[in-house]
Amino acid sequence: MPHLAALATLSAYFFITPAADAAQSQWVQSEGGEVRIVADRPEPDGTIPAILDIRLKPGWKTYWIEPGASGIPPQITIDPRDGISFSGMRFPAPKAFHDGIAGYTGYDHSVAFPLSLKREKTGDLSLKISVFLGICKDICIPVQADLDLSLPQGLSENPLDRARIDDAVAALPMLPSDTFKVTAAFFDAAEKRLHLSLVTPVATTPAELFLAGPPGYSFGKPEKVTSKNGHVTAEIAVRVPANGGALKSGSVMLVARAGEQSMQTPLAFD
Repeated sequence: MPHLAALATLSAYFFITPAADAAQSQWVQSEGGEVRIVADRPEPDGTIPAILDIRLKPGWKTYWIEPGASGIPPQITIDPRDGISFSGMRFPAPKAFHDGIAGYTGYDHSVAFPLSLKREKTGDLSLKISVFLGICKDICIPVQADLDLSLPQGLSENPLDRARIDDAVAALPMLPSDTFKVTAAFFDAAEKRLHLSLVTPVATTPAELFLAGPPGYSFGKPEKVTSKNGHVTAEIAVRVPANGGALKSGSVMLVARAGEQSMQTPLAFD
């Protein structure tokens, strides 16, 4: 069954509500893998270290924040009445795939997304998170789960859980540096094209570029890519929604991968 057409196949739709288990939710299983939440005790400033942990079976994939025409971006909501605020997920650099019909962006290995959580009250906390994401192979299976875990006031730090969380944070793209940064960015509103210039670490493989923008906007495959001695230029077609307009400076996030290194930055347009 083609990847895109299979999105309409909801007969394999999973909805499971596991019981709470210390600072880990139970695994929620689907045909292609399983998901859970792992958290650790809150920091003194109220930050709660936590990840959405996704374990994939061989040959299966899941999606990045900008998944492409045929993908399902991972989504999380929490109940703010529980005294915990949520301000987003963070993602390691993805890969680009093509199934013969459409391209999409994501991960073909087990992956963890750090969560930005903060306690808003003292005392025992209960973290309830609703997750919606896609796990795909020849078909794409939407996975919905309600995950629940407890964070009691006196929770002790779990070294294994903290190591999982720290590893997920370490896998995130780095901030721009002198050796890995955008040197120019320009959006041509008339042509609906984005022009980029970067400095990247010299690598044996060409730099890969991934873009995510405001709702309704999407980005084509980088074109006219040049790469010489760590200097990269590229053009990217931008699909603008009918009621959209010119992209604003800072509204587009770039993730660039060069060899084993990756960098993330909002684009400031010239």
